[in-house]
Amino acid sequence: MKMCLALELGMVPIMIERALVVGLGSIGRRHLRLLRDRLPNAKIMVLRHDKCEKETESADLCTTSLEEAVSFAPNIAVIATPAPFHAAPAIALAGSGTHLLVEKPIAANAADARDLVTAAETAGIVLQVGYNLRFLDSLIVFRNALMTGSIGRVASVRAEVGQYLPDWRPNTDWRNTVSARSNLGGGALLELSHEIDFLRWIFGNVASVRGWSGQQGGFEIDVEDTVHLVLEFSDTNPKGVIGAAPVAAVNLDFIRRDTTRLCVAIGEEGTLSWNGVTSDVRLVRPGQTEMMLHDERPDRDASYTAQLDAFLASVESGAPVVVNGADGVAALEIVEAVRRSHAANGLAVAPGAQK
Repeated sequence: MKMCLALELGMVPIMIERALVVGLGSIGRRHLRLLRDRLPNAKIMVLRHDKCEKETESADLCTTSLEEAVSFAPNIAVIATPAPFHAAPAIALAGSGTHLLVEKPIAANAADARDLVTAAETAGIVLQVGYNLRFLDSLIVFRNALMTGSIGRVASVRAEVGQYLPDWRPNTDWRNTVSARSNLGGGALLELSHEIDFLRWIFGNVASVRGWSGQQGGFEIDVEDTVHLVLEFSDTNPKGVIGAAPVAAVNLDFIRRDTTRLCVAIGEEGTLSWNGVTSDVRLVRPGQTEMMLHDERPDRDASYTAQLDAFLASVESGAPVVVNGADGVAALEIVEAVRRSHAANGLAVAPGAQK
């Protein structure tokens, strides 16, 4: 089956001998470390924007030239630069036949994301987007419980994520980090777009968006630190488990002092909650004792390792791509719909390309 899928997509399963990591910030270093663990015999190159230094310890080669990186002919590449710098190297590498794992968000805007998806489709390469929360066991349990009707028809969803921005990266000047700078693709909408992606994954396509974004934390930065949005979903579930067009209220922020990541689904027959910090999944039904469906915390690398393994499986054997380019585009279309809704004083906006 996997081989057939690979042939249908025009892909030839390969052995991975050369890998590239583009960008070597904190997330780039994590990807480099995990690649070295999974591909101990591969030759790995790092592409940096500035200069090559000793911190490329587990790489075999380092360059500051995109042309040299393309000439290296990597079988796979992980794009881990800030979002505004995803599309250009990714498109160049796709054109040379390199399979791509691109960190979230796939680009800084939907137009660049569409260009990248087109380039990947033209080249016939794997393009996976780094929304690693989809690989968390606890979130998979939460989704599966909804899909099997544990709380009946879902009518309402609440999701929130918050963490105090100055605490994100200890021992750094947080004002100069990617998260805090618009020219690097910062802001709560892009940095915390995991929620947008996993809600689409669970509840389907988004029909309309109402949104507000702004600065509530007094940080004196040039990006939004707080976002409130309402997503109305289309009824796209063929099994009818979830039901007709649930509505989700979503809060994203950089200002909350107690680190929080929650999603609660309210259904006709009960309530299901996921806690992304503790990994708890709890089910409550009328007249029954609360059930704990999951409570085992993973190590910090678990979702990234599972994400990489899925990517390697797609490249090596043609396994389906879990988070594909279209998913990356859809998340950015919702981000841009939030911005348009905010500019229109909260009016409902349909995600998608503006005509």
